[in-house]
Amino acid sequence: MSKHSIIKLKDASIYQKSFLVLSKVNMDFSTGDFAYIIGKTGSGKSSLMKVLYGDLPLQEGEGEVVGMNLRQLKTSKIPLLRVKLGIVFQDFQLLTDRTIEGNLLFVLKATGWKDKYAISERIDEVLDSVGMATKKHKMPHEISGGEQQRIAIARALLNHPELILADEPTGNLDPETSREILRLLKKISKEKNCGILMVTHDYNIIQNFPATAYKCENGSITKLESYELFTE
Repeated sequence: MSKHSIIKLKDASIYQKSFLVLSKVNMDFSTGDFAYIIGKTGSGKSSLMKVLYGDLPLQEGEGEVVGMNLRQLKTSKIPLLRVKLGIVFQDFQLLTDRTIEGNLLFVLKATGWKDKYAISERIDEVLDSVGMATKKHKMPHEISGGEQQRIAIARALLNHPELILADEPTGNLDPETSREILRLLKKISKEKNCGILMVTHDYNIIQNFPATAYKCENGSITKLESYELFTE
């Protein structure tokens, strides 16, 4: 599978309202890449993610995500950006008033799917890819936290994204379940040629699943190769 760039940032400044959080951010991230964003609370990790999925504007520098220019991103185009990437949150964000199948159906209909057969087939495909094929008629409260996060990952995969942004996806999970989720994310990255950028505080995860990391510290970002993480 050929690789191509899905995140390009050049001398980007990340603002939270008028407060400069990170400056001179440079990043070139491709399909099939897997990397962490690390750093202390308040160092800018989540603000960077919000810029990448259009929740905060990019005010300075250059930026492109899945082929869309962040400096020229109009509010009306944010839904199009969101369709082209998958987002996984710490708190799952499943709709509690409908089944797992209903959650996935809601997203597909909201993003323009109309063919009932294609919708049903795609729901089965993504549930099978995360090991949740037997859970589609369950309500979210009937399954464990780890299973809910698997469903959240399935939801992120629905529109065949080239990029998944995962913001603390293991933050509410126990260590063994966290490792299962990481195995799943690494597998998706490799098998589906999907870039995955993951914010984490969990250094046990990083030790068990070494990868490139972008460290947010003192208003800037440093790229660390996996072997450097343990030699600081």
